Amino acid sequence: MSETEEQRRAGALLEAQAKASAMFQEIETLGLIRPGVTESQLNKEIFRLSRDKYDAGRHWHKRIVRAGANTIHPYQEDPADLTLMEDDLVFIDLGPVFADWEADFGRTYQLGTDLDKQRICRDLETIFAAGKRHFQQHPDITGHDLYRHVCQLAQDHGWDYGNGHAGHIVGEFPHERIHGDKVALYIHPENDQPLRRLDHSGRSYHWILEIHLVDKAQRYGAFFEELLTLGDLPADPGQSSDGSDRVI
Repeated sequence: MSETEEQRRAGALLEAQAKASAMFQEIETLGLIRPGVTESQLNKEIFRLSRDKYDAGRHWHKRIVRAGANTIHPYQEDPADLTLMEDDLVFIDLGPVFADWEADFGRTYQLGTDLDKQRICRDLETIFAAGKRHFQQHPDITGHDLYRHVCQLAQDHGWDYGNGHAGHIVGEFPHERIHGDKVALYIHPENDQPLRRLDHSGRSYHWILEIHLVDKAQRYGAFFEELLTLGDLPADPGQSSDGSDRVI
């Protein structure tokens, strides 16, 4: 594939991510994340916003809103619906499609002032940035290598890692799928292929990096995700991409 076409694809993915970031910022600004609302109701409100204002009525994966004890569960699980409480952590994981390009964006919000919960939120972005920097510094890194590195970073900061993988490919909607393949297209402990490789059409793969930290004893977790292969490192820990604090 030509350099110009690769640049076009990269630009489209970055634009989709920027729209997702703006949508998340509006979720905060509108005060949608608040005590007393159920996860399912908040999910519906977010979908209406994405459809009506951001023209993102399609989401390429199920929309995730997790609060309280549900934040320890990975994407694959479907825990019972909870109501957001005063001191909860809440994470949102969305896959909106903007003009046929996929975004995958996740952030965590703190409703209270618990210091340990503040720390896990800060550590999310620190670990994401360290994982992305490690990827940038190792051109031949495999899915196995990056997954193990992320798990070690979590452990070094005093947390468990909450998922069996640390990300996946992203691209034009719908992105490449191999039925039943939960390894080669994921940042997975059994994926020994280099992440920098070409797909079946000769295009560069682009990847999402997911960070899911959990405290199993206290039963809470936190989640952060965005593009690995494109874009800058996140803003300072504890700050959203526009510089505002995500303690609500």
